[in-house]
Amino acid sequence: MALVPCQVLRAAILLSYCSILCNYKAIDMPAHQTYGGSWKFLTFIDLVIQAVFFGICVLTDLSSLLTKGNDSQEQERQLKKLISLRDWMMAVLAFPIGVFVVTMFWSIYIYDRELVYPKLLDNFIPAWLNHGMHTTVLPFILIEMRTTHHQYPSRTCGLAAVCTFAVAYILWVCWIHHVTGVWVYPLLEYLSPGVKIIFFTAVTIIINIFYLLGEVLNNYIWDTQKCEYCFSNINP
Repeated sequence: MALVPCQVLRAAILLSYCSILCNYKAIDMPAHQTYGGSWKFLTFIDLVIQAVFFGICVLTDLSSLLTKGNDSQEQERQLKKLISLRDWMMAVLAFPIGVFVVTMFWSIYIYDRELVYPKLLDNFIPAWLNHGMHTTVLPFILIEMRTTHHQYPSRTCGLAAVCTFAVAYILWVCWIHHVTGVWVYPLLEYLSPGVKIIFFTAVTIIINIFYLLGEVLNNYIWDTQKCEYCFSNINP
């Protein structure tokens, strides 16, 4: 019985992300028509990550219900693969990138919104959509962490994957500037080349810290050792 509310909650979160993405893509904004389109913004990439992640969560819930009481070993193997993918996405992408987007956006916004979200955007993006992209991501991912135990990969593999994503996005931002002559974020216009290197390095480090924070929170909430003990008793 305890699984039903969690399943409904994940489905509701998935639908909310689908709604946010549809409304965002429907906006006729000049930035969407330039090189890279919406994919040059980490906020949009994060929304896609969150939507895919919660889609996998819902698919895992449905598969778990369908295979319950079924003795098919093949279905059990497929379910385990799905759970592994879900846990990997949570650890490496959904949590660290989601928390980074929320904390970085609002930190810079409070300091000087023109550096990250110029007032001009208020004419295109309603307040509720802005919060859907930059605020609700955090409580949604925390709810998921609290309601489901996720198996994190080895720390070396996890940090390597996070670094790969961070470096890939930084190179993507630099490539867009190389092609268009314009930085994706106004903040970068004010930084010298040396400071940009420091900034990008700091961003990569912060995302890695959020990965470690997610691992610590996951273990704290679920007490991994107790979970392993319980599972070993259930499945001798």
